[in-house]
Amino acid sequence: MDFDLEELVNVEQTFYEEGYKDGFAHGRIHGLIEGRALGREKGFEMWEELGFYEGFAMMWKAVLESEATQDERTTNHIGHLLALIAQFPRVNPSATSGGPEVDIPKLFRQIRSRYKLLCSTLGVRPTMRAADGSSLSLSPERESGANPPSAGSREGGEKAHGARRNVWAVHPPGDSLASTELNF
Repeated sequence: MDFDLEELVNVEQTFYEEGYKDGFAHGRIHGLIEGRALGREKGFEMWEELGFYEGFAMMWKAVLESEATQDERTTNHIGHLLALIAQFPRVNPSATSGGPEVDIPKLFRQIRSRYKLLCSTLGVRPTMRAADGSSLSLSPERESGANPPSAGSREGGEKAHGARRNVWAVHPPGDSLASTELNF
């Protein structure tokens, strides 16, 4: 029997190196898969927020254009917010080379700040609620048209400070919305 004592002495190091190579290859494959999934999720969240800001600004722009008195300060904030949103890259900047580098977190902070300024000018509370599947389904109380008693209501019908109140009527699917008006 021939034994190579050098190999026997380094057997632990050999197994460690083989395990490291296998683990590295496996981690690289799964890291790419998980990275894509996480990037897709975070990208969706960012664009959901940007879409909210853009819709908010465009709606208030239309409201201000329909009014007789123009508020130059509010119009300026709306214009800046829409310009910042237009600067936000529509494609993955790391995948396309040659273009100017965009600091996405900095631009996102500027957009959020401009949105808060616009809300302050309008006298509106700045909110951004993430959409989830539960808001799409109607509860049995709402389907029947009954108003459940809220925990924030006081005697005499007054709302407690901080209690939520419904701003837009929620209609079950299939109802005609012809009688619904929007008043600004």
